[in-house]
Amino acid sequence: MFKEIIWSPLSVSDIENIIEYLSETWNEQVINEFLDEVDSCLQHIALYPRLYPVINKKLKVRKCVVTKHNSIFYQEKKNTIQLLRIFDTRQDPQKLKLK
Repeated sequence: MFKEIIWSPLSVSDIENIIEYLSETWNEQVINEFLDEVDSCLQHIALYPRLYPVINKKLKVRKCVVTKHNSIFYQEKKNTIQLLRIFDTRQDPQKLKLK
C-alpha cells in the first residue's frame, strides 16, 4: 500500500536549491535525470518505507541515497511519509538538521 508523501518546507527548499545549482552548472538533461531518480526513490519509499536503513533511532529517521551526492531523509508515520530533507552530502554534516 502506498503511503502519502508529505514534503516539509526544508525538503522543498532543498530540492529547489539542488535544481538551481544543477541549472547553473549543468543542463536540462541532468536536471531531468536527477528528478527521475528522486521520483523513483520516492515511489520506493512510499511503497516500502522500511526498505532503507534507520540513521537516527531516537527520531526514527531513515536515509535513502538518491545519487552519490544527494540523500533523502524521512520518517515513516502511521499513514504517511514525512520528507525531512533532501541533503547534498558534499555539505558539512553539521548543517543537516532533521527537526
